[in-house]
Amino acid sequence: MSSLQALLVSTGTVAVAEIGDKTQLLALLLAARFRKPWPIAFGILAATLLNHAVSAWLGAELSQWLSPEILRWVVTASFLAVALWTLKPDKLDENDEKLPAHGAFIATLIAFFLAEIGDKTQVATVLLATKYSPLWQVITGTTLGMLAANLPVVWLGHRFADRLPLKLARTIAAVVFLALALWVAVFGVG
Repeated sequence: MSSLQALLVSTGTVAVAEIGDKTQLLALLLAARFRKPWPIAFGILAATLLNHAVSAWLGAELSQWLSPEILRWVVTASFLAVALWTLKPDKLDENDEKLPAHGAFIATLIAFFLAEIGDKTQVATVLLATKYSPLWQVITGTTLGMLAANLPVVWLGHRFADRLPLKLARTIAAVVFLALALWVAVFGVG
């Protein structure tokens, strides 16, 4: 079980953090616009793999550049910041998120990749990669977490999204990030 720790922690952390996130709202918007769940699902998968692979690589590099003590407090502070950020509901401003006029796959790939830049799940991926290895488990886990949170929205649409207890989900995500911050503060990185 401990050999899969990076995979399990990454999956759970991102799945919970993604609930109510702008990319989940984007998945709902794409599903409503295109009504083609398979191309949207594959677009989310491709965009997330690419974005999170780069993010995880950056996290792994940061862990090499910074001393363990500095990295410990940078990661602790970052997890605390993400915990607070998670409590703030995301809103998708349709004027800011113009969808390309291409097919559902290309539109999803581009829109999801761009929406993930600087998003809390991207930041979480960087942070998880500073703490956990192997890197493939972090990338796979964060991607699975994104899919677990977004694919139900794509397939079940507006009715499912309306029934999510978003405030509770944000609170749980904040507690997860707070626990990760405390863990790193006490036990360090690595």
